[in-house]
Amino acid sequence: MRWSDRILGRRLASHEEEGQRVGVLAGIPMLGLDALSSSAYGPEAAMTILLPLGAAGIVSLGPIILTILALLIILYFSYRQTIAAYPNGGGSYTVAKENLGVRPGLLAAAALLLDYVLNVAVGISAGIGALVSALPVLHPHILALCLVTLAFVAFINMRGVKEAGVAFALPTYLFVGTLFAVLIIGIFRTVTSGGHPAAIVLPPALPAATGTVTLWLLLRAFASGCTAMTGVEAVSNGVSAFAKPSVKNAQLTLTWIVVILGVLLAGIAYLARAYNIGATDPDSPAYESVISQLVSAIVGRGIFYYVTIGSVLAVLALSANTSFADFPRLCRLIAQDDYLPHAFANRGRRLVYSLGIGILTTFSAILLIAFGGITDRLIPLFAIGAFLAFSLSQAGMVVHWKRIGGAKSGASLAVNGLGAIVTTIALAIVIAAKFKEGAWITLLLIPGMLILFERVKKHYLQVAGETSCPRPLDLTDLQPPVVVVPIKNWNTLSERAMQFAMQMSPDVIAVHVSAEEAEAFALRTQWEEYVSNPIAEAGLIQPRLMILASPYRKLFSPLLSYINQLKEEYPTRTIAIVVSELVESKWYQYLLHNQRATGLKAALLLQGGERVVVINVPWYLETPTKLQNVQKIGIIAGGIGEPPAEEIAAERSDADGT
Repeated sequence: MRWSDRILGRRLASHEEEGQRVGVLAGIPMLGLDALSSSAYGPEAAMTILLPLGAAGIVSLGPIILTILALLIILYFSYRQTIAAYPNGGGSYTVAKENLGVRPGLLAAAALLLDYVLNVAVGISAGIGALVSALPVLHPHILALCLVTLAFVAFINMRGVKEAGVAFALPTYLFVGTLFAVLIIGIFRTVTSGGHPAAIVLPPALPAATGTVTLWLLLRAFASGCTAMTGVEAVSNGVSAFAKPSVKNAQLTLTWIVVILGVLLAGIAYLARAYNIGATDPDSPAYESVISQLVSAIVGRGIFYYVTIGSVLAVLALSANTSFADFPRLCRLIAQDDYLPHAFANRGRRLVYSLGIGILTTFSAILLIAFGGITDRLIPLFAIGAFLAFSLSQAGMVVHWKRIGGAKSGASLAVNGLGAIVTTIALAIVIAAKFKEGAWITLLLIPGMLILFERVKKHYLQVAGETSCPRPLDLTDLQPPVVVVPIKNWNTLSERAMQFAMQMSPDVIAVHVSAEEAEAFALRTQWEEYVSNPIAEAGLIQPRLMILASPYRKLFSPLLSYINQLKEEYPTRTIAIVVSELVESKWYQYLLHNQRATGLKAALLLQGGERVVVINVPWYLETPTKLQNVQKIGIIAGGIGEPPAEEIAAERSDADGT
């Protein structure tokens, strides 16, 4: 088995795609990790904004979470309808493009792509934050741990969609099980103690109030808490990843994700108030996450604490998997419409869109490095893209139901209409509340992405226009080309190039760029003996040898100037350049040769013009073992070993065919 198969898994055939589809159990960790994990940092993000209120901030958290839950329920019913209406994948891009137009669709696509990148960075940084809470000694290594986790998630996803869902199932269900157990124990103790349970491990004391409750502060806290809803749209984007019946499985997966998320958000908010738990400064070495405080207060710092925090860490860090599942799929859809490079639509060895995974990994790493891997620094950039996509998707569905009409579409239209209104209001709040904290960066990036989409589309339209050929094959003026063969000296590579050139055309010109007269003289001698005389004896048309002086040791400039002369001399003929090239058998052998052939091909393609054709003639370098076998055969045969020896000498020369 090849090393690549051992690491990434065997290459999958296209017909095996159906076997890569997932059911509900694998769909929850594959597409729900983003939403589920946000329960660990969404409430904390809101509580961090409420820090100036001291103990009063905990009281204010309840209404904020209730508002978020109401918005979550509206989104749930809206996206259930979207899944049913678009069984092949009803992401915001598809819905907005088909119902609102191309530009709104691209706006939704830009918002979603940015949201997916931010989700990776926020999820991983939050996961490492949970780890640092349990092991404060790791605080100086936050960024390094974030990057290692990012590389791990990317690697798992390169192995395939199904493998990622299965691999992340255990930490997902361990997270849900342990956190539910903590919530049940905490609620039971709260109820039995009359609402004032005793904490096993006392949480850090809340800071003294330095401000008062204001509408603006509550709106800011709501905007930060809205990060708990990011990822809800992921299932509607990935309907095609589910096994049949795909719509039913996708809707059931969405239901479970929303129910679990809602219970976690409500439970955390309720118990945070009961146990008097608030946020701590994320930049402080004494930072401890709200989840860590909550678990410590309810079950102490025993084995169960570390199992729970470990599962939280795993789910937070692996929540990036949702983006890795959807980002490449969205890039594929955009590329199929010519707004991104077509390479994004190509599937790799494991039937995943490898380029999309690579780009997502790169941009997420840049974000983590730029913000030092601190969650709170990334939160202001978060949620804008998600809510912009929410709003456009819901508005698109309103148009969809209006176009369909009928009695059944009335209720659906009302649900999506309500969804469009509330998500637009939430979007306005998020933008206003987070603008000065860094959200303005998002508002600059999205237009920049739209410009990129338009430029890519313009390029593809231009290429299509220039390459379109709605006419019969032109059979006029089919003359053989004038063939130019650049050579450095006479060797096996030069011989093969000349043989190929003489098969194409009677007009062959061997061109040698010479920096020294002695070098030119040696080649003329070789040419007379090895080329001119054999051709004369065979009665064939003699090729020309052109020596170009280059006192400043330039190779490309004299050759390109001579080709321009040939273009003027033969205004109706194609000029074919036959470039011989040594192909090494080992990667490190490329370091031992000058790679002039590669540079020459690039220069010819960039500067040659429409009538210049570049043809590559490779010579494959034998492995040492094969060469030793050839030498042995030559010795045994008695005299037959001389040609292989000449080949070895040619291969060891400094020539790369130019």
